[in-house]
Amino acid sequence: MKAIHIHETGGPEVLRLAELPIPQPGPGQVLIRVEAVGVNFIEIYFRKGVYKAALPLTPGSEAAGTVEALGPGVTEFAAGDRVASVSVLGSYAEYALVPATQLVNVPEGLTPEQAAATMLQGMTAHYLSHSTFPLKAGDTALVHAGAGGVGLLLTQMASRLGARVISTVSTPAKAELARAAGASEVILYTEQDFVAEVKRLTGNKGVDVVYDSVGKTTFEGSLNCLRPRGLLVLFGASSGPVPPFDLIQLSSKGSLFVTRPTLAHYVATRAELEGRSGDVLGWVASGELKLRTEFVYPLAEAARAQTDLEARQTTGKILLKP
Repeated sequence: MKAIHIHETGGPEVLRLAELPIPQPGPGQVLIRVEAVGVNFIEIYFRKGVYKAALPLTPGSEAAGTVEALGPGVTEFAAGDRVASVSVLGSYAEYALVPATQLVNVPEGLTPEQAAATMLQGMTAHYLSHSTFPLKAGDTALVHAGAGGVGLLLTQMASRLGARVISTVSTPAKAELARAAGASEVILYTEQDFVAEVKRLTGNKGVDVVYDSVGKTTFEGSLNCLRPRGLLVLFGASSGPVPPFDLIQLSSKGSLFVTRPTLAHYVATRAELEGRSGDVLGWVASGELKLRTEFVYPLAEAARAQTDLEARQTTGKILLKP
């Protein structure tokens, strides 16, 4: 099978297409034929060595496809089932193994591309808006990277719950996407001071919650956008890790909640997957939730996909097609 293999950490050039044996499922595992792969910042962190992993490595963990074979003890799936997961063991490949407990069936009406695009970012948007800070009518949320995959889904979910969304984006084109997803106001952070704009838009009160996947470059500003006792949710660090902060100063501005992608996203039980992303998959299948999935790259162009993601040259979800 063809797969992307990493032998050393570094830049995009370390992502090389290789010919590898098709893996065989062990106890409790399912072999899937991969049809669409989700590209995420976490794979960039592993590629660079920010997150440590044994090498050589086939990156990736989010994918949708078809069940090819079952390992001993797996009875809840059958060959030919359409499935998706955020716990694929090396999804940048034509075939990959998945623990059966981390696999969900894909509803009728969803393509593999839609399923792969929904899993991780849909789960993330769902737990942010329904669990981490359960939004309700009248709440005001600041969503950074509002035209990204999570940003567009989170904005839609927040709007469905009756919350007011203020979104930050880098270009007028991305601003239009954020507005179409339901953002009440959009701030071009490349041209405007987002802190000053948030204070203006809220009558200097601040927002109830900031959902921040950017990290280093937005952290201080995000804190300054909070109302007293508001909540800053850090669920990513696309610009780098946040700087050291003073807990006393932090407590005077609001509360901080940090989610760990490696735990909150990837180590999920099947019940969590079905309870959280299962609903989201249904929303996408019914058309209630809109996806943006026009950035699709061949598997061999994984390096370009990661480069474009890191440079913020894309919107919505980036996918690879084996």
